[in-house]
Amino acid sequence: MRGDGDGWVVGENGTRHWGKHGAAGLLLRAPAPDGGPTVLLQHRALWSHQGGTWALPGGARDSHESSAHAAVREAHEEAGIGLEHLKVRGEMITSRVESGWSYTTVFADAEVQLDTIPNGESVELRWVPEDMVDQLPLHPGFAASWPTLRTETLRVLLDTANVLGSRPDGWWRDRSGATAALLSSLAAALPRTVELPGGGFGWLPQVEAVLEGEARNARFEDGRVPVIHASGSGDDELARRAHDGGTLTALVTADRGLQQRLPTDVRVLSPSTVLSWLG
Repeated sequence: MRGDGDGWVVGENGTRHWGKHGAAGLLLRAPAPDGGPTVLLQHRALWSHQGGTWALPGGARDSHESSAHAAVREAHEEAGIGLEHLKVRGEMITSRVESGWSYTTVFADAEVQLDTIPNGESVELRWVPEDMVDQLPLHPGFAASWPTLRTETLRVLLDTANVLGSRPDGWWRDRSGATAALLSSLAAALPRTVELPGGGFGWLPQVEAVLEGEARNARFEDGRVPVIHASGSGDDELARRAHDGGTLTALVTADRGLQQRLPTDVRVLSPSTVLSWLG
């Protein structure tokens, strides 16, 4: 029933947490004009619990709701943002107490910084650059979880031939056309928040696609997926670029020989991981 989650859960030591069935909040990211990640934060009304602090739009989860549904609903109620303007990427329980109460952070991305309409629970809603979030007076619960939630800008190199070859969809009959279709689908999935192998999150504004052979004839142009034409072996080009350093880098490939040529600090993403982004 709508609203049956409203209420406090009181622990044995008297601590109170809002939401009879737990609570959820929406961590919504969107690119700034320079492509860097920004986060939508709510300046909580003074009358509310921990009023005056900054946190995510969110609230109590009703008994019939998933955490994602609750977080998106709360964002709509508190910020005027609808589901059609965002894409949910995943979720993580970021707080759990002995009473059984838990808080789930739901990750979502938007293509642009969406307009917001605050309700009475907000003093202000603001898109805040990620590197400035911890400069604000944060809600204690959000402050505790923020170090595990923040992203690092991620550079991704795409072994396009390897990813294309991982799907038995007849790509070999028109390699250049299949390449263009793959890159178009990938561009539509960006920018996005990415869970990294081994833990942590990356902010992915673009993917660098290396093309070799016939695939270099692909007709494709989109700033979200810059194309690199290898003059010779695609593997050689990928390995060279992976050694550039300076930025958290991941390479998308299932080619073990190529993986062995990479610096130890380069993450490896499987083709299936990237293909799952295409929905």
